[in-house]
Amino acid sequence: MKNYPLASTTWGVEEYDAMQRVIASGRFTMGSEVHSFEQDFARHVGAKFAVMLNSGSSANLALLTSLRYRSEPFISPGDEIIVPAVSWSTTYYPVNQAGCVLKFVDIDPDTLNLDVKKVVEAITEKTKAIFVVNLLGNPAEWSKLQDIAAKYNLLLIEDNCESLGAKFSGQYTGTLGFAGTYSSFFSHHISTMEGGMVTTNDEAMYHTLKSIRAHGWTRDLPDKNFVFDKTGATWDDMFRFVLPGYNLRPLEIEAAIGKEQLKKLDSFVTARRENADYFLKMISDLSDFRPQKEVGESSWFGFSLVLQGKLKGHRSELVTLLDTAGIESRPIVTGNFTRNPVIKHLDCALIPSLPVADDIHDNGLFVGNHHFNLTKEIDLLAKVLLDFSRRH
Repeated sequence: MKNYPLASTTWGVEEYDAMQRVIASGRFTMGSEVHSFEQDFARHVGAKFAVMLNSGSSANLALLTSLRYRSEPFISPGDEIIVPAVSWSTTYYPVNQAGCVLKFVDIDPDTLNLDVKKVVEAITEKTKAIFVVNLLGNPAEWSKLQDIAAKYNLLLIEDNCESLGAKFSGQYTGTLGFAGTYSSFFSHHISTMEGGMVTTNDEAMYHTLKSIRAHGWTRDLPDKNFVFDKTGATWDDMFRFVLPGYNLRPLEIEAAIGKEQLKKLDSFVTARRENADYFLKMISDLSDFRPQKEVGESSWFGFSLVLQGKLKGHRSELVTLLDTAGIESRPIVTGNFTRNPVIKHLDCALIPSLPVADDIHDNGLFVGNHHFNLTKEIDLLAKVLLDFSRRH
């Protein structure tokens, strides 16, 4: 039993009642519950359209695939897409799966998001998009990125899987680019067991996403649409395949849970932000631990720490101490992703020196945040960190 686990359940009686409702209905595959949750989600974040998928990873895959196969495509094979060097693996794989080339850029040491100066340096005539990641709940520097995108005529897309409920200039992250993705896996801000979402204000993209989600057919589209108009012959229209799609469909039971979770999201984020205030206060005098610098209004997925000064190079010792105290920790996402062996299988532009990502890789870790008060857990963490610092 952990004294301070990485994640915890956010479900109550409402979620279990929702599951029972679906069980009683006898309809388990994608249907009215999914459609209703999509509408609720889009309304909550302020987007015109939302498409639910079976995971956040699938959301990224559907997003990149749809950008290529939209009626007026935004990307083509061989195009370069700028990505941060620190993110989850399935930020990167869909870029290659869409036929595009990964262009890795270093991150800011404080925010842990894209270094906007490095973004400008990375742009070439092959660059078509910037895949912006809001890491660990923290919004990227969106005003600067929007200026860069406008100046160089680039598409901004958004991996918001770790940052549901965060805001930049009063607008929810996930809606700041052309399209954004979200995850509702167990450890995230809301949980539907497995699940993901894509939001956009572009109707052509919306229709493409719906087709890509389910086999590349037209069955789920309106008669007149931006993919392939139906003929009116119902039997034929149900089995007409027009795009190279997948089966990324979610379940009704996941959507029913999601509708209940969404009602609680604001209170979850409020609690996470209050925990963050206490965490920052309790480590404020520990100068050899660098926390993440907030941009906008973070939804604080977790609390990151980068060892610096006299503690640099001693992370493995700290991880052991945390584990002994019952405090669960993880790397900061994947660290420098380009140092993973899988990189040999990916189509990348020349990978530059990534000193900040390397530092995160070697000296960074994060602990969890939750939807309830963590005063006791953070007090324990602060004690372990102080004792560790004093040893050095």
